[in-house]
Amino acid sequence: MEAARLETLEADAGYGIRVRLLHYNPDGERIVAASGKLSLSRKPLDRILSIPEEEVEEWIRETLARGHMSPWEHSVYTWTVEGCTRVCSHQLVRHRIASYIQQSMRYSEAALRDLALMAAGLAGVECPARPGRSQQERRSAYACYSRAVREALEAVGPAGLYNAVFRAYLIPYPAGSPQGLEMARTALEATATYYHLLSLGVPLEDARYVIPHMVRTRLIVTMNARELAESFIPLRSCMRAQWEIRLVAWALRGLLLRVHPRLFKYTGPRCVLAENRLRPRPVTPEEIASGSVAPLLERCPEGVPRRGIPACLGSAMGWRRGGV
Repeated sequence: MEAARLETLEADAGYGIRVRLLHYNPDGERIVAASGKLSLSRKPLDRILSIPEEEVEEWIRETLARGHMSPWEHSVYTWTVEGCTRVCSHQLVRHRIASYIQQSMRYSEAALRDLALMAAGLAGVECPARPGRSQQERRSAYACYSRAVREALEAVGPAGLYNAVFRAYLIPYPAGSPQGLEMARTALEATATYYHLLSLGVPLEDARYVIPHMVRTRLIVTMNARELAESFIPLRSCMRAQWEIRLVAWALRGLLLRVHPRLFKYTGPRCVLAENRLRPRPVTPEEIASGSVAPLLERCPEGVPRRGIPACLGSAMGWRRGGV
């Protein structure tokens, strides 16, 4: 019997980062609209919960206009981020109204072993595919991985190992650039040191101290629509946000638009959230960035003056670090 699989929507955020929407309530928009209506209506509950389709967006807009976002807490989303760095994940988990599971480097080597084995192939060093079960076998394998990385670094340099490094670490600079090569060298030296420590009997939980923040990781996240619309997307999709988590935020918003467009088309950076607190009818970031709607704000929460908001917003929506 074939095992059941989660139906997912995926987005490529760039730089080897993938965002996947794993689970959501298909009736999430209706639940938000009905919850908003419930707080203001004396109608029987059954009538409120069977809100007509044509009223759903009307009540979603009503909650936005009044800043009444508690109804949004009833629509919940579970999603994954794969291939982001620990730099990104440290920012992500600061959003406290959420649940997280992150890949452990106390019990896993993540993608570091793949890097070591690729380096072994380039250096002509034969290493076991797995460390083995006995302590002696594990230490011997770890010593081999460390030697393979060092010998490959000596033989072909960081440029020759750049693609292998990129699978385990996120390097935001091109392969031929001085910055990219230096970051690749740092990652390789750290990986070699990591496996050398393991070969000396240092536990995984302690050896990981030498791994740079640019190592890739993966997480499962559950957030409700209010946290997404009022906190995560506004803070992390802004041009002032760190670039990696900004890519994740826009990729996630794109997936959310595919399932619940009436909720998430009005989401965007903090300037969009602030605009929609001023307007009787909410607007989308696309409308502001295109110039079809002029901002009402004198300046955005990050200090950008009114005339600069559309261009700043357009940059945030389409930005990619060049050359990778």
